[in-house]
Amino acid sequence: MPARLIESLATTEPLAEIFSDQSVLQAMLDFEAALARAEARVGVIPESAARVIRNAAKADAFDTTTLAAEILRAGTPGIPLVKRLTDRVRAKNANTARYVHWGATSQDVADTALLVLLKKAQSILNSDLARLQRALKKLSHEHKSTIMLGRTLMQPAPPVTFGLKAAAWFASVNRSRRHLDDAFAEALVVQFGGASGTLASLGKQGVEVTRNLANELNLGVPDAPWHTQRDRLAALLCSCGVLTGALGKMARDISLMMQSEVAEVAEPGGQGRGGSSTMPHKQNPIGCSFTLAAAQRVPGLVASFLSGMVQEHERGVGGWQAEWPTVASIIQATGLALASTAEVAEGLSVHKTKMRAHLDATEGLVFAERATMLLGAKLGRDVAHRIIEEAIRKNKKQKRHLVEVLIEIPEVTQHLDLKTLRHIEVPEEYLGSAEVFRKALLSSSRKTKKK
Repeated sequence: MPARLIESLATTEPLAEIFSDQSVLQAMLDFEAALARAEARVGVIPESAARVIRNAAKADAFDTTTLAAEILRAGTPGIPLVKRLTDRVRAKNANTARYVHWGATSQDVADTALLVLLKKAQSILNSDLARLQRALKKLSHEHKSTIMLGRTLMQPAPPVTFGLKAAAWFASVNRSRRHLDDAFAEALVVQFGGASGTLASLGKQGVEVTRNLANELNLGVPDAPWHTQRDRLAALLCSCGVLTGALGKMARDISLMMQSEVAEVAEPGGQGRGGSSTMPHKQNPIGCSFTLAAAQRVPGLVASFLSGMVQEHERGVGGWQAEWPTVASIIQATGLALASTAEVAEGLSVHKTKMRAHLDATEGLVFAERATMLLGAKLGRDVAHRIIEEAIRKNKKQKRHLVEVLIEIPEVTQHLDLKTLRHIEVPEEYLGSAEVFRKALLSSSRKTKKK
């Protein structure tokens, strides 16, 4: 795994590979090679020069340790990279060396390389998003009739279905995915502006070279260079923050339901997964832990990026230099949360009997609202509320079901018959529009954004 030990709880192997030294270096070299090909296509540099530059732009020929030290000294990756690449090209063909990095500036290299990496990361995120959505939809369908306690402010509330809960998770993830897709589409545009964003060094051919460069790298073409306009990237990272928060909410729910005294669901386990170094009996919510850790880290990282948006004129001092590690951390944390949550959802065990037992253990208290509404239709809500409150006090003191207490209250039996009273605590009859809402949440995947 390319990640260091200290990063092993903050990324996945595929994303660690994307943001590894070799991958980042190759992305910068890919920019230089693509630029040469784009310029050769319109006659700015010779075709033979583009071929030499392309052949020299191979990451395995560079010493990343030395390059990293030089980048720190230069304050930008572009300067030492271009110098090293130029030396390699000169060794192959002295006359071609003059065409390396023709018309570009250091930030063009760094920004476009970052976009190349983000485009690769997008496919990984999308793959795990699809896994997660499939798993949540399956859970929702399978448990559309699995009744469980609703919980408000961490306390028992009227019943819901686990299918509805899973559908709500699905819809939140789905909305976040649509925003993320839009943000990627907006952000993945090439950066090529030259010294101060006018491409003056290329004369009238700057726009055509930009189009060719974008085509070479499979990126979009912006209206103009965007050196210090960081709003597209900011929107992308904010979308990651929202998605990670949505995943964190799901992880929080599941981890609470996994507590041994609750035991309504369980993460998939396996050798080396979810154990304890001292307590062999434990099955810890490891997948949820990774997701919650990411959900705690990402908002601060997003805020860090947003604070760096205030950049000076045509080239920033400090704000731009702060971005690379921040962006890489956000994308990797988001990816870890996605992969972890997808694994949890795909292997989640749902314990229906436990869910029902917790509902029954309330001795009907969670149906107090239903009793109040039925009686309120006859006596008015305020009177009904007073009667039910008194019944609840007896219920708690005597450890009897709410219905048993209600049957003994004349004010109740005068207006509600025995059959109605005995059905108050039937959860299947007090789910309201749960199934309608569940279906609507799942169908949200077919809705498109309004223009």
